[in-house]
Amino acid sequence: MAAAAAGCVLGATGVGAYAFRIEPHWLRVVHREMPVRNLPGALAGRRIVQITDLHAGPLVDSDYLRRAMRRVGELSPDLVVITGDFMSYAGDWCIDEAVGVVGTIPPPPLGIVAVLGNHDYGDGWSDLRVADELSGRLADTGVRVLRNEVADVAGLHVAGIDDYWSPRFQPHRALDALDPSRANVVICHNPDAVDEPVWKNHRGWILSGHTHGGQCKPPFLPPPLLPVKNRLYTRGEFELAGGRTLYIGTGVGYLRRVRINVRPEITVFRLSRAA
Repeated sequence: MAAAAAGCVLGATGVGAYAFRIEPHWLRVVHREMPVRNLPGALAGRRIVQITDLHAGPLVDSDYLRRAMRRVGELSPDLVVITGDFMSYAGDWCIDEAVGVVGTIPPPPLGIVAVLGNHDYGDGWSDLRVADELSGRLADTGVRVLRNEVADVAGLHVAGIDDYWSPRFQPHRALDALDPSRANVVICHNPDAVDEPVWKNHRGWILSGHTHGGQCKPPFLPPPLLPVKNRLYTRGEFELAGGRTLYIGTGVGYLRRVRINVRPEITVFRLSRAA
């Protein structure tokens, strides 16, 4: 009995050490095809790299984040998209940290576009000053933060929706501006936004984050903690009604330094022309 108890303790200690020390920084690169309707021929074969949920600030190791951003550069992306939660706000120094981390990414040929997440709005996810300060600082470094608007990236229209939980969630402003006859991709932080009745102009991809994949997933069971209303939205690819495809990245950072069966990720999409 004593030996069995000791074995259980050692096993639990080993799992805890793995969950705290190894998996939170065991970054993986996920490769996906992204067929896009009406894609300009010049963009076929180009690569979009998505990163999400960096959570720069007091929680996530800064050196790890900078290594992750250098890894993004090593993947030679044509376009980088960042789907929110640049930081976990604990004061304006976190804005400096987030901007410094993102500045580690070598500028890709087609630039960097982004949206904000709930944590980018500071306390209560409602501090407009914090969100505006972060957006402005990122813009100074060449990152275009889309606030319910559309950017034309070499013929690919990227619609960016402000955070679902923020005071500036106005998806119709971006989605109503989309031309269904053009090549379109939408980025928004919280995947719950896809259930809003505002998507009539978009058939195609939606890139999100926010869930971290739950960070901890028991074998054969769904993650017990997910910050979404629709608990189907965990991680990975989902086929939606209306010809839309949702992809949820598991994030680079974390809110608590623990991950089990949900490694952090960088996602690489290869563009192709859809039928």
